[in-house]
Amino acid sequence: MNWSQIKNTKLLKSALVKNSAWGIASNILQILFVCIFFAIVARKYSASEFARFLVSTSVYQIVAAFSSMGLGQWFVRQYVIDNDKLTLTGKFLKTQLGLGMLFYIVNIAFAFLAYADPQIKLLCIVLGTNIIFDNLINGIRSINIVEGKQHKTALILVIDGFLKLVTGCLLFIHPISIVMLSVIMIIARLLTLHLLIRLGSSNNINLKSLWYAKISLDDLRVLIAKNWRFIVIGSISIIYWKMGNIIISKTLSLTNVADYEIAFRIFSIFLILPIVASSTIYPQFIRYFNAGNHAALRLLYRNIFLGYTLFALVSYAFMYSFSGWIIPLAFGKGYPGSVLCTQQMFLTFLVLPSVLLQANLIVALGLEKLDMWFNIFCFGVNVVGCVVGLYFIKELSVVNYSVCFSFVIFHILQNILLIRKKITTLKFCFVFYSVAFSTAFIYQHLAENTNPVLLFISFLVTLIIIVLASFLYKRWHYSLHLTVFKKTESR
Repeated sequence: MNWSQIKNTKLLKSALVKNSAWGIASNILQILFVCIFFAIVARKYSASEFARFLVSTSVYQIVAAFSSMGLGQWFVRQYVIDNDKLTLTGKFLKTQLGLGMLFYIVNIAFAFLAYADPQIKLLCIVLGTNIIFDNLINGIRSINIVEGKQHKTALILVIDGFLKLVTGCLLFIHPISIVMLSVIMIIARLLTLHLLIRLGSSNNINLKSLWYAKISLDDLRVLIAKNWRFIVIGSISIIYWKMGNIIISKTLSLTNVADYEIAFRIFSIFLILPIVASSTIYPQFIRYFNAGNHAALRLLYRNIFLGYTLFALVSYAFMYSFSGWIIPLAFGKGYPGSVLCTQQMFLTFLVLPSVLLQANLIVALGLEKLDMWFNIFCFGVNVVGCVVGLYFIKELSVVNYSVCFSFVIFHILQNILLIRKKITTLKFCFVFYSVAFSTAFIYQHLAENTNPVLLFISFLVTLIIIVLASFLYKRWHYSLHLTVFKKTESR
């Protein structure tokens, strides 16, 4: 390898690391800005108004999950091999714009068919325009990805989250209706789109190329037929959680919608670390698998799995002990039911970080089709569990336990596959489930008659002692085997 090749390799790795860092940082900042925005809105409006806003937001997000039709992945692949990049870009963005408008109509139709509340209908009309903006923004994001300019998109998305936070802060200056707040949010999205087109997008984007780009129905049909797996994989993670809001709004009270969403917002903050870590570990899985180094792959998986499990246990214990203090402080005292909802939702967190890890590993093994079917099956389990359970028991806990049960099933299906691939063992999986859920059960029992601060500190100290003892034992065991081996060799 000559110097120019070495230099190009280093530049490539540098660009990859740089773009990944921008993506991670922007996601963290955007989630934090949005969570603070929701905390402000929850405090400034009544529980019923906040819940109507959440229902309308969930409706548009579910529809938006399908609106791009997974064409971003197709565009990235096609852009590399297509010679007429300007025409391809124009067709892609025009398709995204058309699909956004089509699904905006679907969003309105669904709102009018599913809800009788006039305010929810009006909010769906206003907030649903985000579907069009999201399609264009995601389209431009795909263009920047293929050109290695993710940092532009990341910066604009951070600005987008900040503008949403600023919109919420207007409530501290002057009280406005929830509908007017939604209108101002849409204006902020227009500004984000304008900035993305002018400052954070490719030079291949212009109105002339959009106008002259020709898209036939046959072209669209062929594209969707080839990319339907991406539609499922890309949309189901959003629908998995947002469907809960829709089911709750149709079977329980609007206050329960607010309780569920508040719990999920806190839940999503804790998910940042495993999501970021998984995106970092994923390339290493691929390298080990492609190199045929299965021993290193298994070792990396086990070590990260154990780290995720410790993080999940500490997170569960922390929120079980302190959610009763955190939620009133952040969202106000108008949502007492959200404390219990958060405690129940964090049962899912016991398995979700390792679900993310195992999903990345399964895709790295080239088994993404199985991962897709696992997603579909467990989503079905979740929906059936919610609907059937709520038919007999009209409580929010049914939704939380249904979500938890579906993710446990998801985890078990992943384990079965990984056991067959000799990545993990039945004993390792059994120990994980036993430790995770028995720890949660014991912690709940002790929390009934113990000071929460004292209990959490005791739990943390105990966990640290166990981890250190395990580490020291492994080192001692390894040293002992090494000593025996050397003595055997000397003889």
